[in-house]
Amino acid sequence: MKVDELITKTKDSLQAKMVYAEPYEKDGITVIAAATLAGGAGGGTGRDEKGQEGEGGGFGLTAKPTGAYVIKDGKVRWEPAVDVNRLIATAGAVAVAALLVALRIVKARRG
Repeated sequence: MKVDELITKTKDSLQAKMVYAEPYEKDGITVIAAATLAGGAGGGTGRDEKGQEGEGGGFGLTAKPTGAYVIKDGKVRWEPAVDVNRLIATAGAVAVAALLVALRIVKARRG
């Protein structure tokens, strides 16, 4: 893939329709899901010792749910998505840090 093609595909990929889903309506309630996107791209050209030229590149995109807008009776509210894995990892890190602090306090009092 040529670098200019990569740039074009990257621009085409990053559109609002990738962040907000199509509205879903049921029983008078409309839900519009939203996501956070992150991406990166790189490319380059080169020439070997025989004078042969080449170019290439790559592009990566990741998305994760952020939440949803809920519309009911003409009122809009934001419902954040809960990342259970991140919540558990954070709670685990806090527990380990608290344990290490407690051990230091116990050692300091003994000696």
